[in-house]
Amino acid sequence: MGTASVAVVESPLQLLGALEAHAAGLAGARTEIRVRSGVPALDAAARTLDAAGLPEGVVLHLGATADDASSAPRGAWLVGDAFSGQWQAAFVRRTPRGRVVLLDDGLATVTLARALVAGAPAVRASRRSGGVVGAARNALGTLVTRKLRKLAQQGRVTMFTAMPLDVPLMTHLHGIGVEVVTHRFEWLATQQPPVAPAEPVVVVGSGLVSDGWVKAEPYVRWIASLAEFGPVAYLPHRRSDPAVVAQLAALPGVRVDEAGLPVEMRLRGLRAPQRVVCLPSTAYVLLDALHSSTGVRVQARPVPDDWWTGKAAPDVREHLSSVLALRPANRLNRERAVS
Repeated sequence: MGTASVAVVESPLQLLGALEAHAAGLAGARTEIRVRSGVPALDAAARTLDAAGLPEGVVLHLGATADDASSAPRGAWLVGDAFSGQWQAAFVRRTPRGRVVLLDDGLATVTLARALVAGAPAVRASRRSGGVVGAARNALGTLVTRKLRKLAQQGRVTMFTAMPLDVPLMTHLHGIGVEVVTHRFEWLATQQPPVAPAEPVVVVGSGLVSDGWVKAEPYVRWIASLAEFGPVAYLPHRRSDPAVVAQLAALPGVRVDEAGLPVEMRLRGLRAPQRVVCLPSTAYVLLDALHSSTGVRVQARPVPDDWWTGKAAPDVREHLSSVLALRPANRLNRERAVS
């Protein structure tokens, strides 16, 4: 059957990144994308993409298990979540035969880049800040960083990202041997976009509420206030709390959109004067890049101090809000944060 590359993905954004990486030629002629089981929004996105038509040479495998994550491919190893304990355990046990391609995983991509440059443990920043990672987990993260840096010295690590990494970070990554390949969803741009929401305001749902960082009550009140000025479409986050979504669906002027497609796909068809509103999230950066020439405004509201829960320590708040500083400089002044 020849040499095949393998991607293990756990979110719609990682799935989209794997497709873009294959289309960009980073995975060779054949790529098997293993889609983690038990994530409804991810399954829905995978089925929709499969039905619409995948890049030539890509096969989707739904219902991936821990065993799928632990098998090193003969070709490139495309990694959706480099902080996954299952993948890290497999990575330190096995020597990759080909290149390791680190796919986009939102703000975690920036965290991983900084850890590689600093030689710090590859541990998810928000969890480390929360103090729930023990010595064993940090030890595993240290082994992963060391091995990735060693492979990078051999020219075998690529970071494939649409995130706007700053120049010093890019320079340091190149300095340790990491190849950085940036993209702007070029393959996605060739696909027919789905019919976009018709409402003038589209709210991209935040995972901060269901993750326990932000209180639900002020979040719901904020969206209700947006709907006072006209119809609002709400796109639930893949980790949405059903009770919160039900409250939003009951608000006058708010229509809850169907979950499934990554927002980068779902909202491609928006056009000015529509605008997108969200709390700090990767969507703020990626949608802004996608709509740089359409006139669609992409706005983010910084989280007010009284919205945070007691679970969100100051360093957690800083980390989760840091995405606001990643917006490309030539767009910083075009839109101010929405109230």
